[in-house]
Amino acid sequence: MKIIKAVNLSVNFCGFEMINPFMLSSAPPTGTGEMIKRAFKAGWGGAVTKTLALDKDIAHNVTPRLASLAFPGKADEPKKLYGLENIELITDRPLQIWLDEIKEIKREFPDRLLVASIMAGGNDKAAWQELTHRCQEAGADMLELNFSCPHGMPEKGMGAAIGQNPEITEQATSWVVETAGIPVMAKMTPNITDIRVPAKAAIRGGADAISAINTVAVIMGVDLKTLTPQPDVFGRSTHGGYSGPAIKPIALKAVASLASDLDIPISGIGGIETWSDAAEFILLGASTIQVCTAVMFHGYKIIEELEDGLRSFMEDHGFNQIDDFAGLSLSRITEHNSLDRRAKMISSIDKTTCVKCDLCVVSCRDAGYQALATGVDRIPIVDKNLCTGCSLCAQVCPVWDCIKLVTAD
Repeated sequence: MKIIKAVNLSVNFCGFEMINPFMLSSAPPTGTGEMIKRAFKAGWGGAVTKTLALDKDIAHNVTPRLASLAFPGKADEPKKLYGLENIELITDRPLQIWLDEIKEIKREFPDRLLVASIMAGGNDKAAWQELTHRCQEAGADMLELNFSCPHGMPEKGMGAAIGQNPEITEQATSWVVETAGIPVMAKMTPNITDIRVPAKAAIRGGADAISAINTVAVIMGVDLKTLTPQPDVFGRSTHGGYSGPAIKPIALKAVASLASDLDIPISGIGGIETWSDAAEFILLGASTIQVCTAVMFHGYKIIEELEDGLRSFMEDHGFNQIDDFAGLSLSRITEHNSLDRRAKMISSIDKTTCVKCDLCVVSCRDAGYQALATGVDRIPIVDKNLCTGCSLCAQVCPVWDCIKLVTAD
């Protein structure tokens, strides 16, 4: 029997020893110093402040500013949120208040990573450097450069307007690095063809780490009674940033692309709600994990489940520390033309758990390969000659593991 040492969740991120890899991302859950202190008391290893700016660049928010997608989306069934659109902007609190709070947070929690998120215009060197100087003087451990806010700020030459332009990304990063005596992390936008392009530009500018991804630009939907897109701000709306479990696949692909091509620490963000989500991000190359929407749904206390679940996962696999499995799955990602086409798998249906709903039969008939038919007692039958192993039936089946793919004879 293999003896496993005590699991160690601590990580070293850009020279800072963190008690665990879990951080709050720059968002509503880090809207004030008091909120960050409560999160640290709950057990979070780090936090990124809501994005700070010079007072001249502070914007004022509208109401309402949130809209959501829910499953199953019917009024007579419980609502399960899986996507959130947010049109909230950066902090609306004066910079000096934030600087005083940063000092207070670091005095009370010297062992927690406190990252100051900052933003200025793409051509405003003085603003970038003043923010850098004042935040590090207040005691911030690291800076995160917001090159990625998808709404509100790009119209002012900020946020995603910078992150979508490699030249400006490199320039703004270099201005900050020129002044900074602490690590600098650039936050990337997913609203771009290849996220590696601006990331490499930030690295050329001197960035020590990359965080990815920020929210995905969306229009959540239209109210069919008022005909106004959501959220409805007195009869008008705008596109916003989409977050929550629904964007996790987008974020995983971005992190894997960055980790495969860049030799730099990555802070993974996007749709992380459970310990298993966190494990997936680490397996694909993330050094730390940033969480936002899950806290908006469930509160700071989810850190307990995140830690306990990740610890159990590590024990089950014999991993003693995060580094033991960081990036471990990257080698299993390959080009499509390199995938194995020699073997074949086909569907297999567990008769004991089948609920006879016919969903698999209908989907295979109308969107697959007509390999399923309703058999005796309405249990689906698989035609082994027609089944191509696409797995559509397994995806639509409402019962976990009722339909599995097995190696064909």
